[in-house]
Amino acid sequence: MNTIKPIIFLLPVIALALTSILYFILLKKSTYKKYLRQYVFITAAIAFLLNFAWELIQLPLYKNSVYDIDHIAFCALATLADVIMVLLLYFGLALIFKNPFWIQQLNEQRITLVILMGGIGAVLSEMRHLKLASWVYAASMPLIPLVKAGVTPVLQFMLLPLLSYLLSIYFLKKLHSKKTIQIF
Repeated sequence: MNTIKPIIFLLPVIALALTSILYFILLKKSTYKKYLRQYVFITAAIAFLLNFAWELIQLPLYKNSVYDIDHIAFCALATLADVIMVLLLYFGLALIFKNPFWIQQLNEQRITLVILMGGIGAVLSEMRHLKLASWVYAASMPLIPLVKAGVTPVLQFMLLPLLSYLLSIYFLKKLHSKKTIQIF
């Protein structure tokens, strides 16, 4: 980890703005506003927990990274960016599928789409951050040939968004298990 440069915040701020806009568009169109708000909150919380754990586990794969307060804080900051991207991906797909609860109609095509979009986004993000020297991989980081992006951060965004969405719909259903509502 190097010193945090202001440029590192540009894309997350744009992504946060876009995520907020998409959220309010979906909320305005939704018949089930209460459930959508709850789903988004649960998804953000689960995405934070999963991504923060992943960031901490993969910390040794980055050069000069140790488990001290500075590196853990950097991981927490990276996790906030991850949460924004998890939500941005979800909202983008909700608009494409014209359904804020598209995760309930999960099929192979949608699973593949989430995994591919997550993987492509992660590769592009890693390439950008490596170019900006936001972080440097340790020799132990496995790399994807040609693009030289780390395997673990790419896998993180191929797996954790979908897991976050599925766990969130599970917990939302549990929260409302005594009620009968159409979206479930």
